[in-house]
Amino acid sequence: MPDIMGKMDIAFPHLGIYLKNVPKSFEIFGFRIALYGVIIGIGVLLAVLLVSKIAEKTGQDPDAYWDLSIYLIIFSIIGARAYYVFFAWNMYKDNLISILYIRNGGLAIYGGVIAGFLTLAVYVKIRKKSYRQMADTGVYGLVLGQLIGRWGNFTNREAFGQYTDGLFAMRIPREMVRQNEIAESIASHITAGTNYIQVHPTFLYESLWNLGLLIIMLLYLRHKKFHGEICLLYMGGYGLGRFWIEGLRTDQLWLRGTTIPVSQVLAMCFVVFSVIADVVTRIQVRKSGGKLAADIAIDEQNFRDAEERKKKTTEKEEVKENKVLSEAEEKTETSEKK
Repeated sequence: MPDIMGKMDIAFPHLGIYLKNVPKSFEIFGFRIALYGVIIGIGVLLAVLLVSKIAEKTGQDPDAYWDLSIYLIIFSIIGARAYYVFFAWNMYKDNLISILYIRNGGLAIYGGVIAGFLTLAVYVKIRKKSYRQMADTGVYGLVLGQLIGRWGNFTNREAFGQYTDGLFAMRIPREMVRQNEIAESIASHITAGTNYIQVHPTFLYESLWNLGLLIIMLLYLRHKKFHGEICLLYMGGYGLGRFWIEGLRTDQLWLRGTTIPVSQVLAMCFVVFSVIADVVTRIQVRKSGGKLAADIAIDEQNFRDAEERKKKTTEKEEVKENKVLSEAEEKTETSEKK
């Protein structure tokens, strides 16, 4: 491959992949639309569709998750921004209005995840639902949204890692990335006459990791021992992958006053919490004879709710059918009179 790349090019030289003119955005009727936003939107839509299907399959009300998704989208964006601003305060303290400029980037997924879990806690309290069951179902959409959303980082040429010459090494033009993301390990490998950097495609690593995690979660759905177990599986699985991947990235947020990446700390907290909670709950399940009393109550309530929804659907269909018959009879009588 030549040492000079086109401004919009992206390449994976060791895989023989050379992509020309990969855009960051496109224009419709004079409005510029970022591909990042489009990809995130697709991820959200597919995530809610998947969650509603799983809810239906497990005897829950899919409409509850469509309703919940509206609040999750709003508060997760706020949480993702607040998290980023808190740990990158020096970038915003002298220009507070810039906190609102989310189009310029600065959303941290962990902030969105934490805000999402808190939003769910409020939702189930108001709607009198099971937190553990809804968390179990909702994390399927979360991991799907994450694996799709990471491709927005690809089009934005961001969230990449240190220099590498490994199989998946990615090359992107230097002028297309923020200078503060070009770490010393990257700069030291920039040779004279080249206009690109060669880095770990950490967006790809995380997307593939989440794909594997989603497959495992789907396969395990029928085998879970208690409500909340799938959520713990997500927390532990995602935490392990994120701990490794975060160590490769050059755009880390640090714990204040340290050089410790905050996302690695949170990732390990997720892993430790999920393991402890899983072990403790499994012990409780074993002592209870195979199923927790709370889970039995949840399943019984789901059955009653499903029967009620079925009854209402049948009644609506009967009303609709009677209306059609009535209208047909009226037309017949009118025709006969004529």
